[in-house]
Amino acid sequence: MGKRKLILFILIYTLFVMPCFAIKIGLQTRVGRTYIGASTSADIIDAKTNKLIYTMEKMKGYEFKPHHGVLAIRINGQLMKMKTGTIIIKPEENGFICVKQKWYRGNLKIINDGGSITVINDLPLESYIRGVVPSEMPSSWEHEAHKAQAIAARSYALANLGKRAKDGYDLKDTPEDQAYGGASAETTQTNNAVDETQNIVIVFGNKIVPAYYSASAGGQTTTAGKVWAQDLPFLKSVPSFDDGIKKNGHGVGMSQYGANNLAKKGYNAYQILQYFYSDTKFGKLKE
Repeated sequence: MGKRKLILFILIYTLFVMPCFAIKIGLQTRVGRTYIGASTSADIIDAKTNKLIYTMEKMKGYEFKPHHGVLAIRINGQLMKMKTGTIIIKPEENGFICVKQKWYRGNLKIINDGGSITVINDLPLESYIRGVVPSEMPSSWEHEAHKAQAIAARSYALANLGKRAKDGYDLKDTPEDQAYGGASAETTQTNNAVDETQNIVIVFGNKIVPAYYSASAGGQTTTAGKVWAQDLPFLKSVPSFDDGIKKNGHGVGMSQYGANNLAKKGYNAYQILQYFYSDTKFGKLKE
């Protein structure tokens, strides 16, 4: 990979029409119960009528469970039945919600899903990416590698909106889609990388690409057709710059170890991404 002058092409991309580019992330799918708290007081709202049901106290945990087709909350030891099977939990402005022993930005949606509970984090895209980058890549790595990870993660998320629609959300919070640790995972360095690349995505043929990536490719990336049903023109097999590191993952697209090694050599995020995603350009989402 010879060094070359990079001409960064930013286009105004308006294919997606979403309020603040919101995304829905599945945190828990069809579980028997869940425990939720908030850093501030938080309103529980009936998702169907938009009426206030109850206001949770700050820094206090509450149990939620399905109950005869609707939802119930345990308050001071007493189970209170709600007259709805879908609720939204909204903390005060700048508040955080706690579930699975992690803090999250945005709101939570809880659904009685046929006698079990599904918990969804509904939040702005950029807030989501803040929780992805440090979950997918060590915060001690190179800053340009973090920027490349932020752009790849953002592109993957937008290209896969609705992937888990049958479960009521867009993506899981696991490496099956992208690892997402919420606000608890955030670091100053990785947040800076997200902010510096805000709304920038990878584009091929005027469409945002599903920017697949894995931890390492073992020296050479793999074409998509060797892993999945068909090849994609922007995912060619190239040296992955992670020699000596055992292959970890599908090996398609960007090698995260390779990206970090290239950053150490002085390549910037855009050069790294255009190397791993052939013939691509960069777009900027228009709000």
